[in-house]
Amino acid sequence: MTLNLNVPKKIFFTKGVGAHKEELHSFELALRDAGIEKCNLVQVSSIFPPGCKVISRAQGVKELLPGAITYCVMSRCCGNEPRRLLSASVGLAIPADKKAYGYISEHHAFGRTEKETGDYAEDLAAAMLASTLGIDFNIDESWDEKKEIFKISGKIVSTRNITQSTIVKNNWYTTVVAAAVFVF
Repeated sequence: MTLNLNVPKKIFFTKGVGAHKEELHSFELALRDAGIEKCNLVQVSSIFPPGCKVISRAQGVKELLPGAITYCVMSRCCGNEPRRLLSASVGLAIPADKKAYGYISEHHAFGRTEKETGDYAEDLAAAMLASTLGIDFNIDESWDEKKEIFKISGKIVSTRNITQSTIVKNNWYTTVVAAAVFVF
């Protein structure tokens, strides 16, 4: 058995929103609201490691070190059009087999509610996992219908999402973020 120190042991989910006249500053404020501004964030793709433990945001933020290279799956949406609805979401699907990997998805949208965006991100993660597990489903079915098929299969143990939405006020740049942050 080889030991791989590059596989995260824990993960936490967080979200935030920021607004400022400068776009970059609005992103910084969203990261600050999410509690992850002090890290050098590296966005990675969509794999939830086998045996990875989901911890609380409070616990996860305590484990972050200022300036550390920190891996995450992040969704980000930004705009400055007054009254524009923004949303960002990260979805997770965990397999029943603890030795198998799961999937994390990211999705952002304009004009979609927090629930719509969250359900879509969760659906994406579950669909990616289902396809690797050989679960047959119709991609055009509603999320609720697919969720039942996934549950019945017994191969997907849980799904979840974290989503941030907001409405742009004035004409300031507004950024929403949602992230799954890995802890080693």
